[in-house]
Amino acid sequence: MTEFYETRAGRRLAYDRVDGSLPGVIFLHGFRSDRHGTKAEDLAAWCAETGRAFLRFDLAGHGDSGGAVEDFGIGDWLDDSRELIDALAPGPQVLVGSSLGGWLALLLAREDPRRWSGLVTIAAAPDFTTRMQSAFTAADRAQLQRDGVITRPSAYGDDYVFSQRLFDQGDEHRLFAAPLLLTMPVRLLQGTADEDVPASDAKALHEHADGPDIQLRMVEGADHRFSAPEQLQMIRDAVAEVSGE
Repeated sequence: MTEFYETRAGRRLAYDRVDGSLPGVIFLHGFRSDRHGTKAEDLAAWCAETGRAFLRFDLAGHGDSGGAVEDFGIGDWLDDSRELIDALAPGPQVLVGSSLGGWLALLLAREDPRRWSGLVTIAAAPDFTTRMQSAFTAADRAQLQRDGVITRPSAYGDDYVFSQRLFDQGDEHRLFAAPLLLTMPVRLLQGTADEDVPASDAKALHEHADGPDIQLRMVEGADHRFSAPEQLQMIRDAVAEVSGE
């Protein structure tokens, strides 16, 4: 059953939580996705079957949470994620982050490595706002200055809207701008057919990260959705692996 958490900033976030054994599993979804995506649903079912604690929630502006996506940025979502997890998921946890959720998971892991039992990212997209800005044309910059937003076509439905707030907060939370020490076991999952996050970005992330047990797993033919049955099994296996099983 959907529950709601109101953050100190006044944002109302929808979440689902299942009690179970620790370490628990926390799923962070991607940009313009929500907590009911295929990967989240599959992890929820697996955690229920294996008796694991599980938490998933909609970022502000997504799913059943309040607000519009363009009203928020990386810093807002990071603050909300930290606050909600601290309130609802005490004890050791494994972070699982998809795309934008991977960026957030990596930021959380960097700021407090001892807090997490493990980390699994799926097509992680750290600093994607920086990559987007590097490809801006003069017309793009003019539109962003004029309208405060810029749109891009999406393969998943309506055009994506990206706000000035998103880019400003992205600049403030760049993952590649500082060392990335990850002391927990880490599995970075990336598809070779991903058209949203280039394989070169995953390789750069792997090279940038420092830690005793960080593995990059390139999956031939997998796209950004990473939701085929065998790919969902890879996610479950990676979570079990970083949990020490």
